[in-house]
Amino acid sequence: MIRQHFDPVSSTYSYLLIDPASAEAVLIDPVLEQNRRDAALIRELGLRLMATLDTHCHADHVTGAWAMKEAFGSRIGLAEVYGARNVDLPLRHGMSVRFGAETLEVRATPGHTAGCLCFLSADRAHVFTGDALLIRAAGRTDFQEGSARRLFESVQTQLFTLPDDCVVHPGHDYEGRTSSTIGEEKRHNPRLGGGAKLEDFVGFMDNLGLPHPKLLEVAVPANLSAGRDAPGGPPSPPTWGPVLETYAGVPEIEPDWLVRHLAEVEVVDVRSRTEFEGELGHLRNAKLLPLDELRTRMDEISTTRPVVLICQTGKRSAMAVTILRKAGVQRVANLAGGMVRWRQLGLPS
Repeated sequence: MIRQHFDPVSSTYSYLLIDPASAEAVLIDPVLEQNRRDAALIRELGLRLMATLDTHCHADHVTGAWAMKEAFGSRIGLAEVYGARNVDLPLRHGMSVRFGAETLEVRATPGHTAGCLCFLSADRAHVFTGDALLIRAAGRTDFQEGSARRLFESVQTQLFTLPDDCVVHPGHDYEGRTSSTIGEEKRHNPRLGGGAKLEDFVGFMDNLGLPHPKLLEVAVPANLSAGRDAPGGPPSPPTWGPVLETYAGVPEIEPDWLVRHLAEVEVVDVRSRTEFEGELGHLRNAKLLPLDELRTRMDEISTTRPVVLICQTGKRSAMAVTILRKAGVQRVANLAGGMVRWRQLGLPS
């Protein structure tokens, strides 16, 4: 199972690969700024993240490898040639990375940088190419010991020898394209395909004239520590309570925490009055603000205490969270499962 994620700032693709039978997974090219999103999906699917694998030492974003290790205890994999710190899996050509019954073969594809790697599925049906081979393009070769000659050789010997129907999953795309195949790129890649010769490719790459990545001086040193030394680190979690953001982007808090801290927060119930007074009951000191009145009654919501939104099952209150966030309320969370779960847990109402 392959889940492709996108970071719009760096146009980076990350890939969560899952073995459904064992619920073990690996994450390829995690982006630090997307740590909250990726972690939410791993938690929601009940996965055990075994490793993060970076295809190379990135220059346009900071890896989320260290943040994932702190959250899930996953091992960190990066090419041994970099000599990076905090790496648990120093990867070399021909090694295998296992998760559940699945295996990824490590293929060294230097050229974009000296330590670029690709990861090939055991059935040779999928290859994760990082920046070595992009859709109708290839990664630049003008910094980090890059070499157009080495990249040409890497692609020709390690990638273009794969089956034509092998799906190419690139590390970036700037036009919204999500995947290709080896056969397509052999035929149509304007830099490497269609019978291109070494001299053609070198001439093309040596005349790209691209500016250096804006984050080069920040990203590379941080990535040589597997992201541990990143300036600022991942987005800070809320400090007022154990709020977890869902994969849908909704901050949630659990009932067992709320029942112990009711006096410290403002509970806003967004159901109708009939529901509020109905069989599910309502929380002590909860303020009734029906969802369809919320936008016009914002001045009734506390500005000094965190706000917890609640409804029957947590769906309408999730929309209420979005409304409050757009209005600038930062300390806000949805009660996970709403009043239905609250009653199932036998909590007082």
